[in-house]
Parts: sequence; C-alpha cells; structure tokens
Amino acid sequence: MKQDIILAGVGGQGILSIAYVIDNAALAEGLFFKQAEVHGMAQRGGAVQSHMRLSSRPVWSDLIPRGEADMILSVEPLEALRYLDYLRPDGIVVTSSTPYKNIPDYPDLDNILDAVRKAPKAVIVDSEKLAKEAGTVKAQNIVLLGAASGFLMLKEAGLKTVIEALFKGRGGPVLEANLKAFDLGRKAASGS
Repeated sequence: MKQDIILAGVGGQGILSIAYVIDNAALAEGLFFKQAEVHGMAQRGGAVQSHMRLSSRPVWSDLIPRGEADMILSVEPLEALRYLDYLRPDGIVVTSSTPYKNIPDYPDLDNILDAVRKAPKAVIVDSEKLAKEAGTVKAQNIVLLGAASGFLMLKEAGLKTVIEALFKGRGGPVLEANLKAFDLGRKAASGS
C-alpha cells in the first residue's frame, strides 16, 4: 500500500503545516514516508511544491516521477494546474478555487479551473469561504487537508490528533477554528 502526493501552493499558504500533519499522522500509523525538500519558500508569494511519499514498505526515493502521483493537493488553483503532468491516469486533484494573485498577468480563473476539471478526478473547494466560516481565513490550508483527507491512506482521527497537537499551543479559538476548517473541507469534498 502506497500513496504519492504532490503538495503545491504559494509561499505563506501553509504547505509546511499540511506536510507536518500528514507526516506525523503517517508516523503514528506506522507507515514509512519520504518527503522531498519544499522548494520555493525563499519568498512569500513564490511558487511552492514538495513531493510526499507514504507507504507500508520502505520508500527509497523522495521524488515522484511524472505521471505517477496519486494526488495533487494544492492550496492555489494555478499551482495545481502547474503539476497536472505528475498525476497518474486515475489520480485526483484537490485544490482551492481561491486564487493567490501574486503576478500581474494572472490567467483567467475560469480557464484554470476548467483545465483542472479535466483531471481524472478533481475536487475544487472554496477554501477562503470555508476558512472564514471556520473562524479564520488563515485556515485555508487545513480546509484543503480536510478535503483531501477522504482520499488519503491515513485515518481521519490520526490527522485530527496531529492538528490538535500542532495548534493547541496557539489557544482554544485557533485550535477550534482549524478543527472546524478540517471538517468543513472534508464535508465539501464528500459532496464533490
């Protein structure tokens, strides 16, 4: 049993937090994992991506070959589109419909989302709306983790346990907002 995931987004959107939750949930379940270095974090607003590989057996390489990713988990729709060629024929894209317009000539959002919808399976959620509903716009990454959770080889309870550990030191309202964001994302994806 294995799963290869491309994490994508823009610097400052919480890709490292998503990776932390998935990595630690995998460890708690006794799985092996490798994660390639997160690239692009040198500046806020720059493109960010990382390869993440989970398996019940040892993983020898941290890089996912093109055409072999089971999932693209992206916090930004243009970044999801950038990595579609990594997706396997039966793979899934989980992305936000909320753009991070960090360039002056950002492409037409409808065209981007139409291209993403051409993936074998695409789950597109309004992470900004759901994060605000949860109590903080900063939880868009956790909304998307929740949306992806039903397609991950990890248990929902394990992911939530790591989210609790990650956010409990920031106070009750922050923790509750992130747990709610996860649940709202999961619910939105189940309706896709």
